[in-house]
Amino acid sequence: MKKFTMLLTAVLAGAALTAGAQNTDTPEGYKFTDTKTVQTVPITNQYRSGTCWCFSTISFLEEEILRAGGPQVKLSEMWVVRNIYFEKAVKYVRLHGSLNFAVGGAAHDVTHAIEEYGIVPQEVYKGLNYGTELPEFGEIDEVLKAYVDAIIKNKNGKLTPAWQDGLNAILDAYFGPRPETFTYEGKEYSPKTFAESLPIKMSDYIEFSSYTHHPFYETFVIEVPDNWLWGEVYNVPLDEMMQVVDAAIAEGHPVAWGTDVSEKGFVGGKAIGVIPEVAEKNMVGSDAEKWGKLSNAEKEARIYSLNEPVKERTITQEMRQEAFDNYETTDDHGMVIVGTAVDQNGSPFYKVQNSWGERPPYDGFYYFSRPFVEYKTMDIMVNKNVVPKEILKKIGLK
Repeated sequence: MKKFTMLLTAVLAGAALTAGAQNTDTPEGYKFTDTKTVQTVPITNQYRSGTCWCFSTISFLEEEILRAGGPQVKLSEMWVVRNIYFEKAVKYVRLHGSLNFAVGGAAHDVTHAIEEYGIVPQEVYKGLNYGTELPEFGEIDEVLKAYVDAIIKNKNGKLTPAWQDGLNAILDAYFGPRPETFTYEGKEYSPKTFAESLPIKMSDYIEFSSYTHHPFYETFVIEVPDNWLWGEVYNVPLDEMMQVVDAAIAEGHPVAWGTDVSEKGFVGGKAIGVIPEVAEKNMVGSDAEKWGKLSNAEKEARIYSLNEPVKERTITQEMRQEAFDNYETTDDHGMVIVGTAVDQNGSPFYKVQNSWGERPPYDGFYYFSRPFVEYKTMDIMVNKNVVPKEILKKIGLK
C-alpha cells in the first residue's frame, strides 16, 4: 500500500507538471486594456425587440447629458418607439406599402422624435402595457403590420378618417396612453418642456458615413431598408470618418454607431469583433511549420475561434464600398462607442456599449477592432461640436 501510495503520488505530481506545461502553451485569448473611456450610463436590455437603434441612441444621449454636466437620467425608449411607429405607419400607408414597415430604425429617428414629440423619463412611460418586464415585440409587430396592410387593401376606395384613431388605439393598448403632463422630481413638465430642460440640443447631433457612390462632403440618404425616415448623413472619406470617431472619444463624448454584426469575426459569446486576415497570411501566435500542416477548414476554425489575437486585414475605401454594394455590410445593429483600448499586442480596439443586458465577459460591453469599425460602420452620430474644424469646413458647417 505504501509503495502504491508513493507511486500514485508520483504519477499525480507528474500529471500536474505535465498539465502545467500544457497550460503554458494554451492561447490566453484576448486581453484588453482600456486607454480612454467616456462616462457611461448603465447597460440596458432591448430583449425581444428590434429596437437597438432606440436603446443605443437613448444611451448615447444620456451620456451626452452627463458630458454636458447634467444629471444621470433614464429616458424612455418606448416613448420614442411608440411615436416612431405611428409616423412610420402613416408613411407606409401613404406609400401604398412600398416602405419597410418593421421595428428597425436609425439614430436620427430618436433625435427626430425628441424634436417632434419631446421626451419623458422612463418612470413616466415604461411602455410595457402587455405584462412583461422587458420589451417583447413578437405580437406588437405582427398586429401593427396586419393593421396597416388591411388599411391599404380596404375595399372602400378611399381611407376613412378613423384609421389613424384605430392605429393610436392599438399603440395605446400595447405601450400605454401618452401623458400630456407629468411630475418629475417635484416639477411639472410636458414632454416638450422636459426635453427643453435637458442640457443638450437635438440640432447639435449629425451623422457621418463613408461611401464612394455619392460625392464626398455632401449629404445623402443612406440606402438601407431601416432608413424609413430617409434621413441624410454627411459623406466623408474613411480616414476622416475615423478622425471624427477618435476626436469624439478624445473629448469625452460617446459615438452612436450603426454597424453590421453578421460578420464571422464577431463572436458574441466572447464580446469581440475583428476582421481577420486570410488564413494564408495569419500566423499570429502560431508556429509557421505547424500552421502549414493545417487544412483550410482547420485554419479558419482556429482564426475565428479568437482563442488568440489574430492578424487583421488592412481596410480600404474600396473594400467598404464593395461590401456595401454586395449586401455584405447591412444595417444590422446599433451600439455606442464609449472608449478606446488595446489588446496584449498593442493592437487598437474600441470599447462599445451594447443593449443586450449585462452579460459576460465584460458586463455588457464589447470590444471591436479598429479594422472592424473601419470596415463595418454603416453610420455614426456625434455631437457636431467635437468634429474637427477642417472637416466641418469641408461639409459646410461652422
